[in-house]
Amino acid sequence: MLDAADPLRDFRERFAMPPGIVYLDGNSLGALPRSTVGRLKTVIEEQWGTDLIRSWNRHDWIHLPLTVGAKIARLIGAAADEVAVTDSTSVNVFRLVLSALMLTPGRGEIVSEAGNFPTDLYVCEGAAQVFGRGCRLTVVPRERILDAIGPQTSVVLLTHVHYKTGDVYPMADITAAVHSRGAHVIWDLSHTAGALPVDLAAANADFAVGCGYKYLNGGPGAPSFLFVARRHQAAATNPISGWFGHADPFEFQDAYVPAAGIRRFLAGTPSVLANAALESGVDLLLEAGIAEIAAKSQRLCDLFIDLVERQCAGHGLQLVSPRQANRRGSQVSFAHPNGYEIMQALIARSVIGDFRAPDTMRFGFTPLYTRFEDVWHAVDRLKAVLESGTWRDARFAVRTAVT
Repeated sequence: MLDAADPLRDFRERFAMPPGIVYLDGNSLGALPRSTVGRLKTVIEEQWGTDLIRSWNRHDWIHLPLTVGAKIARLIGAAADEVAVTDSTSVNVFRLVLSALMLTPGRGEIVSEAGNFPTDLYVCEGAAQVFGRGCRLTVVPRERILDAIGPQTSVVLLTHVHYKTGDVYPMADITAAVHSRGAHVIWDLSHTAGALPVDLAAANADFAVGCGYKYLNGGPGAPSFLFVARRHQAAATNPISGWFGHADPFEFQDAYVPAAGIRRFLAGTPSVLANAALESGVDLLLEAGIAEIAAKSQRLCDLFIDLVERQCAGHGLQLVSPRQANRRGSQVSFAHPNGYEIMQALIARSVIGDFRAPDTMRFGFTPLYTRFEDVWHAVDRLKAVLESGTWRDARFAVRTAVT
């Protein structure tokens, strides 16, 4: 009944979903849109294969980072000229942290959350070393973020949807509080974009980054996107001053002159294939509508929580995601001391989620291809794994390189 009434039900057929698989890991790697295969075939065989280097002009390869960025802008409440696709999330965090530091002379502190996605913290450590001048990273528990912002704080880096728990920050409130203390904020939207409505303009956000291969379905290693509010673009500096961010890249001047607007935040030559694949995934999201996607996400997650707590009670599972739907991303996480083994046993039964140390099992819900039927199958198989104790098999305790 739920699937029959689902306005997004037909989108599942537009993804290459393997038969028999319940895929609940789109929050880590989105599934393959069927349109991506045709798009890449065209780019490879016709544009690259036939038109060769002429395709930079003939097929507008040169503007793909801004073309795709403008489409992503529609998903995150930004203007078309405030978003560009370039590099990886880690590179863009580095770029924007240094840019924010340079916007606030006399300040040299970066504040972030303990337990944030590790690459964000690692990159902030590196940025502080590069910036010098006594710059430091301060990491505090989630509930102490605002208390940690002082007169030396330049930038606060926060992940809007926590990668492990799915907990959502109140973006507008936090941004206003950061601004009231004279600092800027960078929002990591890696677990937000394509899954939840977000309005960077309404929140008066300064900067943001996001991942292309999760809910945007851009493919493994898809490029990242960055957002720089229009009010900052003229004064902000791109510390990675590559030729694609130059005002006249094909004049081949020795001196660097930054381009106007968001284009100054580009650097090296973009990957045409990766941008084309990402655009296919973004187009599907725009067609479906982020409001419909988010509404279904809440229903899927609520059903999953309810079924797990009713059918798997007594097996030591602990809900670590917010129960309140509007405080939760498009994922549900349960903790268990043997979470790794249980997840491996579940994957062996064709229900694919993932594990995050030390004890968290994550289940991602991607409404364009996850059915309500999939939720029932997933919980039935989880119940079977727990009741049978098959997760105790030694093979499920063998740690793989990617968890």
